[in-house]
Amino acid sequence: MLLVALGIGIVAVLASALLGPKKASRTKLMAYESGNDPERGGVGTGQRFPVHFYLVAMLFIIFDIETAFFYPLAVAYQKLIPFAFFEAITFVLLLLVGYVYILKKKVLEWA
Repeated sequence: MLLVALGIGIVAVLASALLGPKKASRTKLMAYESGNDPERGGVGTGQRFPVHFYLVAMLFIIFDIETAFFYPLAVAYQKLIPFAFFEAITFVLLLLVGYVYILKKKVLEWA
């Protein structure tokens, strides 16, 4: 299975390199700075850059990984011992504490 996954990855990279467009332009080669144009007064010109976007991105990653941890639990739910259920409840409560904390700190408010 590892060899198949590795093979698919290599084939995808090679196909992209061989079949993809080759015309490079100034715009395509320019660094991407979170939607800001680095040449016209974006990041790095002394203006403050809002960190709020990074906070929301990190919260998304944390709560998205939560679903990855719950998927195996849902698949093998019938075969698990009762202790695993209490572990899952503890995990949910820990995430709930984190969610209440970010709500109190008003991280998700855009105004």
